[in-house]
Amino acid sequence: MHEVNDVVLEAIEGRRSVRAFLPAEIPIETIERILTAAARAPSGSNIQPWQVIVLTGEALQTFGATLEAHELAGGAADPEYHYYPRAWREPYLARRREVGWALYASLGIERGQKQAMASQNARNLRFFGAPVGLIFTLDRDMEIGSWLDLGMFLQNIMIAARAFGLDTCPQAAFSRYPGLIAGLLSIPAERQVICGMALGVADTTAPENCFPVPREPARSFTRFVTTLDQPSQTVNAASQTAISSSARTT
Repeated sequence: MHEVNDVVLEAIEGRRSVRAFLPAEIPIETIERILTAAARAPSGSNIQPWQVIVLTGEALQTFGATLEAHELAGGAADPEYHYYPRAWREPYLARRREVGWALYASLGIERGQKQAMASQNARNLRFFGAPVGLIFTLDRDMEIGSWLDLGMFLQNIMIAARAFGLDTCPQAAFSRYPGLIAGLLSIPAERQVICGMALGVADTTAPENCFPVPREPARSFTRFVTTLDQPSQTVNAASQTAISSSARTT
């Protein structure tokens, strides 16, 4: 067996969604290097369907301020897809509540403090103060396979960023305002806003970056299959009947 490369595992296992960043600027060359590495992600027939808009400097500040003000003023959302299930059930509801209350508790936000919760949620739209914001789009005629491809590309960005001592936060929050975003960034109508991502140096002293985020053990979501039962005679007979019937009608 090949020797385990701890560096790779550490990059994966050390990743977390960071919600507070230092103002340190990130060179464009570093961003481009990360995206170049991430583009090695697999995609069906190598179509590479992802598109990225990189926001920095004044553009980043104006973009974030506009979206945050829109949300805090009660502006209408116009999402084009559902990220979460329309009806929550266990175990997913409990997991969502656990991490949500852990985040709020780290910030001293108590249950019922709706304004504080809304303000924290709106910080998504400023990329949590990161010096780099990424917006991801796909052509509208792409099917669900391209969404899988984009997901692998996103994960590659998050892992590649770790190689440069940087951290990230993938953000579905931007999917709430695709129309506003398209107008601000001149995104053509044939492209759909999927999500965003914050990129920068993590503020390791910020409490929202320090609370534990548990994961289920592998054996709780995995089945290891080493042998298969032989198909029953009933199934074989039914299959043969279907084949014979099909042959008669061809």
